Amino acid sequence: MTEIAFLRHGPTAWSVIGRLQGRADLPLSPEGRAGLAGRRPPPPFDACRCLTSPLRRARETAALIGRADAAVEPAVIEMDWGAYEGRTVAELRADPALGFAANEARGLDLAPPGGESPRMVQARLLRWLASLADERHLVISHKGVIRALAAMATDWPMQGKPPVRFDWRCLQVFAWEGGRLRLSRVNLPLVDAASSHA
Repeated sequence: MTEIAFLRHGPTAWSVIGRLQGRADLPLSPEGRAGLAGRRPPPPFDACRCLTSPLRRARETAALIGRADAAVEPAVIEMDWGAYEGRTVAELRADPALGFAANEARGLDLAPPGGESPRMVQARLLRWLASLADERHLVISHKGVIRALAAMATDWPMQGKPPVRFDWRCLQVFAWEGGRLRLSRVNLPLVDAASSHA
């Protein structure tokens, strides 16, 4: 069995106000950096192999939680929001010319112009999952990636309310075995660096 703990990167100026970031390579905000300072993954994820999205906000998060050794993994990069990037969902819903409401109702097949759908994100993640060794991994990634994995693990079509309420400051742990993904633990908090070495 492969166990993978995903942590969303810390806050950026855009994430705080709800702008879709996608591939925009933004740094963490000062508040985002301060919120991660002195925090570490809990055991056993403090010492396992660590991977990070290539985007700056994920790499900065890895370094701040004591995992500057994280290897960059392109497969866990954020969903490409295409023409929707930089806009808020409220802005997109308010512009009838964009047809966003109909697109949003497609769930897994929501297709931003020039971007990728959650189903496409799942396809690249499936290829990556199949390549992993049977061991633990800590992955610093993005909300869109974790939601796509949760949809895969719970058969949620990404329509209506999600089956799980994630605390985006915490680890979300998945198990991959026999070509199947399941959600094994949710909202596993980071710990103080001092207590992690006690």
